[in-house]
Amino acid sequence: MLLLEEEKRKLVEGLWGKGIKDENVLKAIYDIHRERFISNALRKFAYDDNALPIVCTQTISQPFTVAYMTQVLAIKPGDKILEIGTGSGYQAAVLCKLGATVYSVERIEKLYENASVLLPELGFEVNLKLDDGTLGWEENAPFDKIIVTAGAPDVPHHLVEQLNIGGKLVIPVGDQQTQRLLEITRTETGIEKKFYDYFKFVPLIGAEGWKA
Repeated sequence: MLLLEEEKRKLVEGLWGKGIKDENVLKAIYDIHRERFISNALRKFAYDDNALPIVCTQTISQPFTVAYMTQVLAIKPGDKILEIGTGSGYQAAVLCKLGATVYSVERIEKLYENASVLLPELGFEVNLKLDDGTLGWEENAPFDKIIVTAGAPDVPHHLVEQLNIGGKLVIPVGDQQTQRLLEITRTETGIEKKFYDYFKFVPLIGAEGWKA
């Protein structure tokens, strides 16, 4: 147990050194048991700052990537957030830990099923849906924030339309090799864009993403 706490502490210190200064985000990363979101065979790597493989040829994102995107979102308790790409459920857990009301869409049935069991087991209340995430979750829109955890060729217009005025969408956009993180804020007259660093995500598959 002490070894686990030491590994968590080193991870959080490393994230701080890489520019993650939001203490609430760092505390969420520290508090959540990342080892529960990966296979037993990989648990010794749970607090390394690396992406790791999960089922269905997908990945659990690098902790730095999760922390970076979460910091850009600037979450406030009570924010209504849509996540596109539930994956392992780890990012959704971080959002919940920060006090958000989370809706998450996953297109892969096995990942959806796993998250539907694991997240409640860990005490995280997340509204989950099995569907094409590029179309958002219209019946629960609008959202204060939307986070997309896969790389898109362009910004799905359905997601922008499901933002509140003043709402923020964070999405990696680029080709299937590298993407640049883009923040879009919806305004009364249109959208404002802000670009951040480059990352590498699994492709966003769907009607408004890459084709399967």
